[in-house]
Amino acid sequence: MRKTYLKKGDNVQVITGRDKGKKGRIISINKPNYTAIVEGINLVSKHTKPNQENPKGGVIKKEVGINISNLLLVDGKGKASKIGKRLNKKTEKKERYFKTTGDLVK
Repeated sequence: MRKTYLKKGDNVQVITGRDKGKKGRIISINKPNYTAIVEGINLVSKHTKPNQENPKGGVIKKEVGINISNLLLVDGKGKASKIGKRLNKKTEKKERYFKTTGDLVK
């Protein structure tokens, strides 16, 4: 299993593919498949039959997983940046930081 520095709730930007340049929030991460579901990104149309939840049926737009390697974390200024981990010498805990600015990820 590959490492990922992204977490649920992070704001990310798509760097390649049909949704290139779009930004969204991570809803969930599937570590074994190395994919993430991002709000409003990678939408597909799913045809459904009528059921109790959706009595009319029809076409539903929903998000599907996008490979984590196609995502970059967005900092407070709205710029996409790679992230790394480093050890905080005072607290002896690992912390995530933006590689371009050196600021901590909140």
